[in-house]
Amino acid sequence: MPFLRMIFIWWRRATLGTLVTTWLSGRLVGKDQFGNRYYQNRKGTRRWVIYNGTVEASRVPSDWHGWLHHTFEQPPTVTPFPKRSWEREPVPNLTGTPSAYRPSGSLAATGLRPPATGDYQAWQPE
Repeated sequence: MPFLRMIFIWWRRATLGTLVTTWLSGRLVGKDQFGNRYYQNRKGTRRWVIYNGTVEASRVPSDWHGWLHHTFEQPPTVTPFPKRSWEREPVPNLTGTPSAYRPSGSLAATGLRPPATGDYQAWQPE
């Protein structure tokens, strides 16, 4: 069963094709604070990430994102990305998880809809 998951379920871990490419031509460039591993081929033309856990692009920090998309030539392990005072730590996309944002009034938040406040007239059929 784990082998079939590796072939068909890409959102949990790296697929079989990605692992084979990594084993054959990948060169480890570095790891981030979340445990994601970053690779490039021998020529340095292709770059990819193997996620530590769920495959979610929002789990890639901004410095590694820039390196993956060839914005920066050197990886953050060689040339660290300057940290700005206004930057926050990256937060993964939590949509679809129990930790997702549920504003007040959302049926998913409490299961109850707040009462109408009287600022509109409900339509009544004639």
